[in-house]
Amino acid sequence: MADNTYDAIVVGSGISGGWAAKELTEKGLKVLLLERGQNVEHIKDYKTATQAPWEIPHRGRRTVEMLENHPNLRRDYVLNEQNLDWWAHESDSPYVEEKPFTWFRGYQVGGRSLMWGRQSYRLGDIDFEANLKEGIAVDWPVRYKDLAPWYSYVEKFAGISGNKDGYWVLPDGEFQPPMPLNCVEKDVAARVKEKWDGRRMVTIGRVANLTEPLQNRVKCQFRNKCWLGCPFGGYFSTQSSTLPAAMATGNLTLRPWSIVTRVLYDKDTQKATGVEVLDAENMQTYEYNAKIVFLCASAFNSTAILMRSATDIWPGGLGSSSGELGHNVMDHHFRLGANGIAEGYEDKYYFGRRPNGVYIPRFRNVGDDKRDYLRGFGYQGGASRSGWSRNVAEMNYGAPLKEALSEPGPWSMGITAFGEILPYHENTIKLSKEVKDKWGMEALVMNAEIKENEKKMRVDMMNDAAEMLEAAGLKNVKTFDAGYTFGQGIHEMGTARMGRDPKTSVLNGNNQVWDCKNVFVTDGACMTSAAAQNPSLTYMALTARAVDFAVSELKKGNL
Repeated sequence: MADNTYDAIVVGSGISGGWAAKELTEKGLKVLLLERGQNVEHIKDYKTATQAPWEIPHRGRRTVEMLENHPNLRRDYVLNEQNLDWWAHESDSPYVEEKPFTWFRGYQVGGRSLMWGRQSYRLGDIDFEANLKEGIAVDWPVRYKDLAPWYSYVEKFAGISGNKDGYWVLPDGEFQPPMPLNCVEKDVAARVKEKWDGRRMVTIGRVANLTEPLQNRVKCQFRNKCWLGCPFGGYFSTQSSTLPAAMATGNLTLRPWSIVTRVLYDKDTQKATGVEVLDAENMQTYEYNAKIVFLCASAFNSTAILMRSATDIWPGGLGSSSGELGHNVMDHHFRLGANGIAEGYEDKYYFGRRPNGVYIPRFRNVGDDKRDYLRGFGYQGGASRSGWSRNVAEMNYGAPLKEALSEPGPWSMGITAFGEILPYHENTIKLSKEVKDKWGMEALVMNAEIKENEKKMRVDMMNDAAEMLEAAGLKNVKTFDAGYTFGQGIHEMGTARMGRDPKTSVLNGNNQVWDCKNVFVTDGACMTSAAAQNPSLTYMALTARAVDFAVSELKKGNL
């Protein structure tokens, strides 16, 4: 459009930004979608997705150079030569750890929707009501009934496969047929159900992988290479799903290499007029105007943009009047659980590489169960047979070696717990006064930690895992705790929370910034509490709901 003017601007093209772009364009608005990193085109730019291991220079493994150059990425599985370009480089985009924090970011079109774990669960009233009932932080301004139709809406379009289990703690959704449990998982599920009379449940994960064709997407091929991009469109990503829909309207302009430095604010109208953009390639600054702005740059980056905006009015930035901007950092703490050996299944195997596992919903602090900590946790994991990569006894060589490697190894099963972290006001991010990134933007300073509530929970997270596996008949069950650093869950949430009162929250129940009604934040920054479930499906539902509200208000002349 002329004069760099659009009806709406969306900042960030990941899960939330892709949904915002789709919904706004389909409602007839001319939309500018801004992404700070490179463009990644569906199929064409999935350069390693169809490569065999021997076609990759280092077979996908880490090199000494990679380990030296990526001190943060090396902390977990994300450091891998097959998709290294999809993770933000620490030297270009540093951050400051006042307390240990692991921050994995995806700075390209599609963001982390290209690499996410795809586990897709609804939050229920037990989650939305918890803060109010327990006197923690502030009350969510929405309840399950407000989001239920929007969960259904996004599930149908994204394509979520799963099983309807009828367990009130984990509301059922609009599912494609579930992926199958394997033989060991089926038996474990049956034994756990019998042992706890249905109070604990082992089910297949609810995952954004298709089991039936949808739109122009082919069903999952069970390759388990989702994190490299899927040329079949078998899992939900911006590239496979929301971006094509937005482009099809003819109403979308996509601009990669566009770092939004701040929201432009008019103090006379008390509205945003658009955004300021630093071109990451030519280092030139541009202004783009719009009637509404959606910040979907990922939790901390959306908050950082607010912190840099309207500082002549609010020293802490746009949305800081409550004193809550940058506070209440959350994640999911995990990396502990149990595993064991399943005997008696030596004649069983399975087909393909299922990109999914089992899920065990929260059962602690549910109903009559009361613990010495608040909230709860769920488990993810699965059973499998070891194969070519298993250790072979030193005595196996020659013919015995070949024979050993041609037969599947023993069955084992492991489960890892994911626990809720409470929204502590003192867990914060802020802009650094000393450290800047490659483009001269202030780096973020992280100061967050788990507290006694989570530490008490971790005892149950580990012991309950062992208890269930032992009850299911597994042998040599062992617990593990690999330690947790804040951020490792890659579920960063909070810092611009929703609430019912502008004095105690940054956003209202429609994801509007209280201080600026034509700016909306619908990514993880908006979360009022974390629940124990993976949060991405909730971001999708909140985004679609907020767009519906925003466009309605725009048509009424209220924005």
